[in-house]
Amino acid sequence: MSLSPTEAAHDAERSRQWLAGAARGDGVDRDALRELGTAMAAVAAAAAEREPVAVTAVPVGVDPPIAKPLPPELLRRLDTNAEMHWSAMAGQGYVVPTDRFFVRNHTVTPRLDPATWRLSLFGDGLHGAPPRTAPVEFSLDELRRLPAEESTALVECAGNGRRFFASQQGESAPGVPWGLGGVGVARWRGVRLGAVLRRAGLRDDAVDVMPEGLDPHYVTGGIDLGRVRRPLPVAKALDDVLLAYEMNGAPLPADHGFPVRVVVPGWIGISSIKWVGPVEVSTTPLFSPWNTRFYRLFGPGHPEGGTVLGAQPVKSAFELAWDARVPAGEELLLRGRSWSGTGPIERVEVDTGDGWRAADLVAADRGGPWQRWTARWRPPVAGRYTLRARATDRTGAGQPDRAEPNTLAYVFDAVVAHPVTAC
Repeated sequence: MSLSPTEAAHDAERSRQWLAGAARGDGVDRDALRELGTAMAAVAAAAAEREPVAVTAVPVGVDPPIAKPLPPELLRRLDTNAEMHWSAMAGQGYVVPTDRFFVRNHTVTPRLDPATWRLSLFGDGLHGAPPRTAPVEFSLDELRRLPAEESTALVECAGNGRRFFASQQGESAPGVPWGLGGVGVARWRGVRLGAVLRRAGLRDDAVDVMPEGLDPHYVTGGIDLGRVRRPLPVAKALDDVLLAYEMNGAPLPADHGFPVRVVVPGWIGISSIKWVGPVEVSTTPLFSPWNTRFYRLFGPGHPEGGTVLGAQPVKSAFELAWDARVPAGEELLLRGRSWSGTGPIERVEVDTGDGWRAADLVAADRGGPWQRWTARWRPPVAGRYTLRARATDRTGAGQPDRAEPNTLAYVFDAVVAHPVTAC
């Protein structure tokens, strides 16, 4: 088996193929990109990224857009999404409890019947399955009878940290205004996607696999873009991708993909399709709006068609309420977590106003998807303070003082200034 490609390498290759007319799918129009150039592509993408549903009240008899309770001490509601409060992780273990795990919905959480749900694989990348006919299907019970595996993996929205483009850098930031709570680590249990593909009759010349969700169609700007879907290269699908039916030791909740979701370790969250149903397997490179129109870097400094989104950058967060009140003159144990899409965290530093110093890393976390750390601090006097944390991963990637802007405000990676008041 060939080595699994990185997300950036795969998307870069597919971008070249799309612009050359060698890929199939309904992403963006090639001629329009050539004619309009980067600026107009960025404008179109920015408009498309705005959330299609803004919920202020739920009519009687209609399911709410998010199924689980949203206690304000755990989660901050952002229209059809919910962001974890980092203060809710204080005193918790390595994984994020399901009740406070963030929710990212393009539309609303569907309520699916596990008895009638089917995973349906189709396409010319399967033996004996003509394109879009004769799908190979698996019920939930059939998936559960296959050898199961468990993976502790991080899922993060590409827009995590978006609001800091505006609040720290004074730049436009369309889309969901995430703080740093659009991320989480969970224990996922299910069956390898690769095992299912092989049982379905994967052909040697198959190149792409595109899972599709069963949530409602995404409609924006009067255009129906269909259900959320995003292709993966076969090499990645055969590597470490999971079809998960459990989360943190229990069946998947509705908001997190019940009955089955895709979990793609190391890739941006949009790749981990929730409520997966159809899966196209193709001998031709595939594209969709979710890797052409969205989830690309547009704007000044980026080429025609945008720049591919690679792995998530390094980020750090304090397990502390935003603008928290702390006692002056008393020693505090600051806690936080750092993570990176390109490698385990090697070093974390904290600045409480008197310069950078090393934080203490939790040894048990070394090599995992994120790293917990602590630092002691005694606020000398009452007043306002700014806490900062920055991390460096195994590849040497770190956090700059300022994030490079892009039209859709993705992958904010700068050090975040966390305000506190000592009193």
